[in-house]
Amino acid sequence: MQTKQQFLPFALRHGLLCDMRTDQFPSTLYAWSDSVLELAHGDSHFGFVFSGEAQVRCNSGSFAIRAGMYFAAPGCGTVSGEGQGIVVSRHGTTGVFQLGGPVESAGRLNYIDGCTDSLLIAPVLRGDACLNLLCFHDDVDQTAHTHPSMRIGVVLDGSGLCYTETGIVALAPGMAFVIPAGRLHAFATRGERMRVIAFHPDSDFGPTHRDHPMINRTMVDGISAAELSYLQTT
Repeated sequence: MQTKQQFLPFALRHGLLCDMRTDQFPSTLYAWSDSVLELAHGDSHFGFVFSGEAQVRCNSGSFAIRAGMYFAAPGCGTVSGEGQGIVVSRHGTTGVFQLGGPVESAGRLNYIDGCTDSLLIAPVLRGDACLNLLCFHDDVDQTAHTHPSMRIGVVLDGSGLCYTETGIVALAPGMAFVIPAGRLHAFATRGERMRVIAFHPDSDFGPTHRDHPMINRTMVDGISAAELSYLQTT
């Protein structure tokens, strides 16, 4: 994605919304709206149901999910149903199938300026993509900031503003968006709470071969197996 735009908004019309295959972390943003969306082989797909219901068909089976729920599905499949939502495909990666939700009213983790966040789909390994619920209270003036990788999202409910270096964008439920890497921005709310589903194509968080609960809590003569030299890594 080669663009100097600070904030790219999209309505949830069916099909391709934004192709970012040339990005450092190749990804594509799609929407489905009362129709069938095909999920390609060789990618990991992260989806969120904005309204109505959806049927997710993939290698793991067929699953009915409703508004406020989310999924991760590796490989080919389809999303369909009488509703709307987004799918972000992270190209050339293999994730783990997951379903969850509906999302909670507030996040469980502290974020900047009194906001909260919940990690809905965590990285399988450190560096992998993740899906988040970002919650803003009713009077936020967020500190202007950037991200080292793109952010892709959809406004779940509430309303707000996004301040950028080139203007102010009004945010409303059902608006999908892309913020390219390195773009200065800040969210704000005025008397109304707002929740946003946010996709990160990468992370600096998650398990590694030498740092995960199973290896950390395996004790050999009182020493964690993670610290022992015979640990085989792949």
